[in-house]
Amino acid sequence: MKARLALLLASLVLPTLAAAQGVPRTPAPAPMPMPPQDPVGDNLFPPELVMAHQNEIGLRPEQKSYIRQEIARAQSVFTERQWELQDAMEALGDLLGQPQASEEQVVAQLEKVLQAEREIKRTQITLMVRIKNKLTPEQQGRLKELRPRPPMPPPPGPAFGPGAPRFHPASPPAEPPPVL
Repeated sequence: MKARLALLLASLVLPTLAAAQGVPRTPAPAPMPMPPQDPVGDNLFPPELVMAHQNEIGLRPEQKSYIRQEIARAQSVFTERQWELQDAMEALGDLLGQPQASEEQVVAQLEKVLQAEREIKRTQITLMVRIKNKLTPEQQGRLKELRPRPPMPPPPGPAFGPGAPRFHPASPPAEPPPVL
């Protein structure tokens, strides 16, 4: 125990002493580049996006027909899986609502919930891959340009953050606001 305590203290104190004495420290490794926000979403196109911009991307009639057929096929799977998911979630809720929940039964029911969710995700990804594969590279590029961008965080500056000036009205309001 004393050896561990001494090792812990040494690991905390020695770097501080070395820095105070001017001993060069090893440089920190370069930061890793940030991966894309959503590698799946950044490379696939939801059917709503394609259909909303069909004229801008020059969607041909045969592409439109194929996409409609794939959406109809996926929709039938979605509907069935949504019913399965709803039933599985209700059963899981019933199990968890008991005063003493059987871990074995809860885990088995959770597997049913996860399986339904997995099938829904698989169907979604399959649909979007089929749509992507039907689009030309030019259409894909145009859709990437037309895709809504996530909102940007507010820029740092004097108007934001802990050091920002606070708003103080020049004079108090004439009458207090009504209490509801």
